[in-house]
Amino acid sequence: MALSADRNTPHMDGEQISVPVAASAKCYAGGIAVANASGYAVPGSTATTLTYLGRFEETVDNTSGENGDKAVLVRRRKAFKWKNSGADTVTQASLGKACYIVDDETVAATNGTNTRSAAGIVVGIDSDGVWVQ
Repeated sequence: MALSADRNTPHMDGEQISVPVAASAKCYAGGIAVANASGYAVPGSTATTLTYLGRFEETVDNTSGENGDKAVLVRRRKAFKWKNSGADTVTQASLGKACYIVDDETVAATNGTNTRSAAGIVVGIDSDGVWVQ
């Protein structure tokens, strides 16, 4: 039903969120944070079913737990500098284009023949990494 009066709508900034961790996963602070196909936090890896979230803000070990037994803080809406893949290097030609997750600290220029999930948009390339937003 449409509003017929003012509504006090709750809000949050969404920059730092708590995400339930997948069973058997260990998330390291500073690593690429992704959601698996079921929506649980896992470290970045080569897979096609991942959704890029941002950067883990803390280390959480759920290796002996079930889905959601623990939660991890994830920072979003920022550009993070990840390692550049030596085998599939992100170059200046990738500026403004998507790059792809190799592992929990590395991105690549291509989807690896449809084996990698998108990390985000390249906003800068330095000699020691790729800025991804």
